[in-house]
Amino acid sequence: MSEQKIADYELKPGFGGMAKDTGSDQTMFKGVHWGKAMMWVFLLSDTFVFSCFLISYMKGRASTPVEWPYPSEVFALEVFGVSVPLLLIAIMTFVLITSSGTMALAVKYGYEKNRKMCGWLVLATAIGGLTFVGMQAFEWSKLIHEGVRPWENPFGAAQFGSFFFMITGFHGTHVSIGVIFLFIYAYKVFAGHYDTGKRGWFTSMKGDYVEIEILGLYWHFVDLVWVFIFAFFYLW
Repeated sequence: MSEQKIADYELKPGFGGMAKDTGSDQTMFKGVHWGKAMMWVFLLSDTFVFSCFLISYMKGRASTPVEWPYPSEVFALEVFGVSVPLLLIAIMTFVLITSSGTMALAVKYGYEKNRKMCGWLVLATAIGGLTFVGMQAFEWSKLIHEGVRPWENPFGAAQFGSFFFMITGFHGTHVSIGVIFLFIYAYKVFAGHYDTGKRGWFTSMKGDYVEIEILGLYWHFVDLVWVFIFAFFYLW
């Protein structure tokens, strides 16, 4: 690089230098959609939060002298008088992973401007997420009925309840928020807001199918986190 170009990139002190630095960043990342970039930043920060939760769970489980509950016993579901281990959890996992597939297809049809297919697939994803939340609520009510609390647990170590309700509750909150936005976006797709470029309620920006992809990033992240929760809580 020539001395003249190097001099052009040197930042002056004060507000002028800050403005020039901001302008160079905008030029460098000009082709990146700001919403998609901010979603990646959010997902990265959320990854740290879930990682802290799961690491704390592993540390707590490894350090307790009391026997940890057996998942096949705690999460068994009785069907026609027969106790089936992890049946409800398997169905929940299948529903959530399937919803990730419908979300991926919704993004595909969105970029193809196939409004009808995109809308139905976003709606199917929302229904899948709602089903998952409903089954998780049933699971919570079953455990509470059996005496599991954040401070006590009849199946073994008392810490189990606090870790379980905190981590699955935090994940369930993410799923619930995602379901709300999925229903909103399904309405916007069916109403043709992304085809006409109608401005959004909050940002006043013109609607575009890239919003479906951004929501898809969030939904795939929620599904991926559940895979780790499933492995740590229900299989370990």
